[in-house]
Amino acid sequence: MMQLLRRTHLRVAVGLVLTAIAILLGATAFVVNQSKVSPDAIASSVTRTPELMERAWRLPVAARFGRELTWQSNGSRCGPAALANAYRSLGELANTESKVLASTGRCWSGFCMLGLTLDELADVARVNTGRKIEVLRDLTEEQFRQHMLRANDPTRRYIVNFHRARIFGAGAGHHSPIGGYLEAEDLVLVLDVNPEFQPWLVERKRLFDAIDTLDGDRKRGLLLIQ
Repeated sequence: MMQLLRRTHLRVAVGLVLTAIAILLGATAFVVNQSKVSPDAIASSVTRTPELMERAWRLPVAARFGRELTWQSNGSRCGPAALANAYRSLGELANTESKVLASTGRCWSGFCMLGLTLDELADVARVNTGRKIEVLRDLTEEQFRQHMLRANDPTRRYIVNFHRARIFGAGAGHHSPIGGYLEAEDLVLVLDVNPEFQPWLVERKRLFDAIDTLDGDRKRGLLLIQ
């Protein structure tokens, strides 16, 4: 009788776990699907002038990415993909999503349920590197400008957490590395890890406005790797 009860309880527990996973996966898929931005909106919202993009790719930090990115494996894993690309440009061993996530306990299902917050991404970033990881949140526009002035320093990597809707008119929160700053044009190079967007340039003020948004009850911001 006791063994029967244990088996029944086990089946119920497994069923509840599977149901919870299905709900979370469904919620993630729903968020990703609702975050779609049309190709026309992408093209018209940012700058990809060939001459400016060429100059941007020659910036000291951008050049270390080798003009290529490893795209995020699904819509929920922009954070790990951003870290993997940043670490690859720094010569770190944790240069893939799986290596970045190893031993973190995050995204074990293959999905980062509803994505990672800036603080959660910082926790992931600290596991597989000895580098200093700093969360920069509640920035003023001037503080953001000062960080962009240092975005071309080869010893520093910035990952930006922003809301796409402020730039593209639609979309949700996203993480991507910053490749550098064209100061004279006041344009920031965002190395977008989503293959539907790919790298783009945007006015610093517009990117700041996309950062100056809430993720839950906290502002978005930057992740600084040194």
